[in-house]
Amino acid sequence: MANHQSAKTRIRRNARRFEVKHSRLSRIRTFIKKVETALAAGDAEQARSAFRAAQPEIHRGVTKGVLHRNTASRKISRLAARVKALDA
Repeated sequence: MANHQSAKTRIRRNARRFEVKHSRLSRIRTFIKKVETALAAGDAEQARSAFRAAQPEIHRGVTKGVLHRNTASRKISRLAARVKALDA
């Protein structure tokens, strides 16, 4: 258990930051899942619109410090390739 006041404060702060970051990451995963379900269903128009909604959400995760820049780029690139392949 923490003995110093600064350590106690840090524990409280870390708990708050975890909640915020966890909710943001969960939101990003939900947007990605919407794209993937549309891809699995074979609905090109729905997949395109879901991808257009997910892309800024993923980039926002980078801005907020939830995702690494390269991870976000990789996820967007792979989703875009799958959406494009569905159109063809």
